[in-house]
Amino acid sequence: MAKEKTTFTCTECGGTSPRWLGKCPACGAWNTLIEQVAEAGPGKNRYSGSQFAGLNQAQAVMPLSAIEASDVDRTPSGIDELDRVLGGGIVEGGVVLIGGDPGIGKSTLLLQALDALQRAGLPTLYVTGEESGAQVALRSRRLGLDHSQVNVLAEIQLEKILATIESMQPAVAVIDSIQTVYSDQLTSAPGSVAQVRECAAHLTRCAKASGTAIVLVGHVTKEGALAGPRVLEHMVDTVLYFEGDTHSQFRLVRAIKNRFGAVNEIGVFAMTEKGLKGVSNPSAIFLSQHSEPVPGSCVMVTLEGTRPLLVEIQALVDSGGPSPRRLSVGLDKDRLAMLLAVLHRHAGVACMDQDVFVNAVGGVRISEPAADLAVMLSITSSLRGKALPRGFIAFGEVGLAGEVRPAPRGQERLKEAAKLGFSVAVVPKANAPKKPIEGLTIHAVERVEEAMNVVREMG
Repeated sequence: MAKEKTTFTCTECGGTSPRWLGKCPACGAWNTLIEQVAEAGPGKNRYSGSQFAGLNQAQAVMPLSAIEASDVDRTPSGIDELDRVLGGGIVEGGVVLIGGDPGIGKSTLLLQALDALQRAGLPTLYVTGEESGAQVALRSRRLGLDHSQVNVLAEIQLEKILATIESMQPAVAVIDSIQTVYSDQLTSAPGSVAQVRECAAHLTRCAKASGTAIVLVGHVTKEGALAGPRVLEHMVDTVLYFEGDTHSQFRLVRAIKNRFGAVNEIGVFAMTEKGLKGVSNPSAIFLSQHSEPVPGSCVMVTLEGTRPLLVEIQALVDSGGPSPRRLSVGLDKDRLAMLLAVLHRHAGVACMDQDVFVNAVGGVRISEPAADLAVMLSITSSLRGKALPRGFIAFGEVGLAGEVRPAPRGQERLKEAAKLGFSVAVVPKANAPKKPIEGLTIHAVERVEEAMNVVREMG
């Protein structure tokens, strides 16, 4: 009997190799090649069938100016925070991939969204491959979705799912999850690289051909990245990540890719007994409630997509040993070391023999350099043991020469701070508003030493 031909497939990128290698030749990942039986498919391409004929019609070459372009229609999902992340709502024929840790609330949020869409008069379909229909019904009762008319299909075979979507023509369909779906055209197990890639490609083409918006739920690896081949993220229109600690009440949904809206937009949810509820004022999460101002605390305004958020930066400077520690949570560790050097060179504040710990309150991660000035002021406040004034905020990027650079969209940041009752701001000179903002005293600075002098005069 002839031996079955096998190939080695990378679990990270989907690249293949005829023999096992320690390092994937395509993406360079180590120990990711697994042995699989080679697919003995038919001679013609699987995608040349009549079901994709509408997508493959030959069209004449046309200049861009001659092609009619219309804005995409969006359907609100009924959950404001989810609509914000999606860019305004669900797009007809769009494919959304949402990933997150187990138990963080992906299925809960999507079941709530489908119920809201169904109650608005749109036909919906929830395909579950991980749970039975009874389990989904039990969750809907627990969430308070009484008499829900969402159609549920417990199925993992791709061909049956596609036939159901074609016959029902739902406006929105959820596949929970893509790692459980398999196609009869392949012999590999569900969840393998080939199956995930094949099933996602068929579902994407189905969405484009029928106009049904499809939401794919994806598993994540232990590093937190989406499991399966990286090509999965390139196929879909929108990639959303569920973030947050399962021990915390709050969850963040972040857009990593969006062909129909802004990226790096976030939605903030609170997990309650009745499911996920949108948080309209997320700044309250990231601010500690101090009865009196404390040393080492400075509030900054950061931008997440189009939304300004107030975040508290806390610093603790303590006497260290011969090798002082530099630790940051929610901020870049290398940038902290750079800011300490600038603080010493240009402001005369030395922390060479001190342990420095910096934390962004609430578990948020700040990647933009506009946090530099707030970090430096909180470190100085902790070192001096003097608190910054009540109602104080600061933001701005700091360069190696000691200059304070402007942050993008400074006017919106200042207006958000004034709306929440802050009264004193230290900002880059280029961000100073032309018209005064009611209730907010603004100190515009050009260099780090100027900012330090302004704060000392306040103290």
